Amino acid sequence: MARGLLRRSIYKSPAQLRLMQAPGAATAAALAAMATAVRPGITPLELDAIAEQAVRDAGGAPNFMLEPGYRHTICANVNEHVVHGIPDDRPLEPGDIVALDAGAVVDGWHGDAAITAVLPDASRPDRTDAIERLSHVTEQAMWRGIARLATASHLNEVGEAVAAYVHANSDFGILEDYIGHGIGRRMHEDPPVFNVPVNRRGPEVKPGLVVAIEPIISAGGIDTVVEDDDWTVTMADGSLSAQWEHSVAVHADGIWVLTAPDGGAAGLAPLGVTPVPIP
Repeated sequence: MARGLLRRSIYKSPAQLRLMQAPGAATAAALAAMATAVRPGITPLELDAIAEQAVRDAGGAPNFMLEPGYRHTICANVNEHVVHGIPDDRPLEPGDIVALDAGAVVDGWHGDAAITAVLPDASRPDRTDAIERLSHVTEQAMWRGIARLATASHLNEVGEAVAAYVHANSDFGILEDYIGHGIGRRMHEDPPVFNVPVNRRGPEVKPGLVVAIEPIISAGGIDTVVEDDDWTVTMADGSLSAQWEHSVAVHADGIWVLTAPDGGAAGLAPLGVTPVPIP
């Protein structure tokens, strides 16, 4: 008998899907708390503390802290910073755009999601319009990807939907080096979730698939550099960027956005998709 390596399935059981609801809810609580608190004058470190408290109040623990060498609950990516930004004590200012990425672990299961916050600047209406549009296009691209997941036969249709929306509504760049991922017992699992079309179909979309869909969109190019802290990723051309992310489960009756309090109902309604709670 041939001997081979055993590979863990990318598909979760119904019982495992139910266990993923708690970390999703804890992650959603962190994002909601930060969305309420973010304003000019607050620092990313203060937002980090708010997010940590929300996660712990929901019965979870910050899973970003499980990454070797990382000590925070969130990544805070301000303006030209893209991903993995370490929260600092620089107060946010009017005209800033900041992506707030957070996650939680409950009983060994993970949640991961991100929002982008826009701080309007009344003295620079053009700047405000530009960052609001960047965030809006990114968020809507995410929802198009989630909506496609509800009807897709294979996972890489998600990237087709994301890219089609971005290209139809802007000249923004879609980062290709930073993509979505499977999620479950680990925060980052197979399969990869691309935000652009690729030359393969990807795994079958069927009950038990759980993925984090997270387009990261730039107002300029798509090349990035890693800063000297070995964490913060910055746009090489200094352009602004935005990130939106949700963890989404596919089950026998439909899809459910684990990291949205309403399961994604509000975001998906305009697209004709009704999320179904996990039974």
